[in-house]
Amino acid sequence: MSSKRNVVSIEDRIPKLKQARKKKANRRLIFYLSLFFFLISIIVYLQSPLSHIHSIKVEGNEYLTDEEIVKKSGLKEGDSFWNVNKEKIVDQIVANKVVKVVNVSKQFPTTVTISVEEFQRVGYVKESDAQFFPVLENGERLSVEPLGQIPGDAPLLIGFNKATYLSEMTRELRNSPKSIVDLISEIYWKPTDDNPYKILLYMNDGFVVNGTIRNFSKNMKAYPSIASQIEPGSKGVIHIGVGAFFDPVDGEAAEKKKKEEETTNEAEG
Repeated sequence: MSSKRNVVSIEDRIPKLKQARKKKANRRLIFYLSLFFFLISIIVYLQSPLSHIHSIKVEGNEYLTDEEIVKKSGLKEGDSFWNVNKEKIVDQIVANKVVKVVNVSKQFPTTVTISVEEFQRVGYVKESDAQFFPVLENGERLSVEPLGQIPGDAPLLIGFNKATYLSEMTRELRNSPKSIVDLISEIYWKPTDDNPYKILLYMNDGFVVNGTIRNFSKNMKAYPSIASQIEPGSKGVIHIGVGAFFDPVDGEAAEKKKKEEETTNEAEG
């Protein structure tokens, strides 16, 4: 029994081959045209204002103004959004001694945000003309408009006319518990031949503390315990160093000593 086969003639196959080739060519043409117009769109976008920075935001700053930070960054509205060099911007802003940490982020399509963390304010220094300037935790004195009086959120640092000792003192304050720093009213640097790190502290509770810059943050942790054991209303000097003890003195004598310290430092200023 013979089987019949469907035989397709060459004349029938040629139109189908032509049609398949035509479809393949059309698909290829559409692909290349799409790619061409896509690239053209990118070029047009990059050359148009749509790809430029329209807004620069600054966050976290307290001492430096938005304008100062933007100027330091080197960014300008109208710069290319895609050419923002984050590492370079960070390096340029951190060069300012007030700034501790910088983070730069981009929000599509046209916004750049600069987030900064500044060094904390740990004290104030007093100039001879009764003006006060904030001092940061890294020992940097802010060259801002001087204050006529201090807000009371940090102690007054008096007599620190050498940057090395001021820097060490501010570092110790930074490492001290805030609850203890809040108890300090004034800190006088009173170096001696034997101890160039000697300081006198006048506390908000009326006591005077005789101490040293070195290990200040560690030694002052004992202050609340010592002060709590002293009879309320007592005046005296608490010595904190290798050991810790209370030396009762007449209240008027302590106040007189403080006034002498103020007069001496004003004369030195």
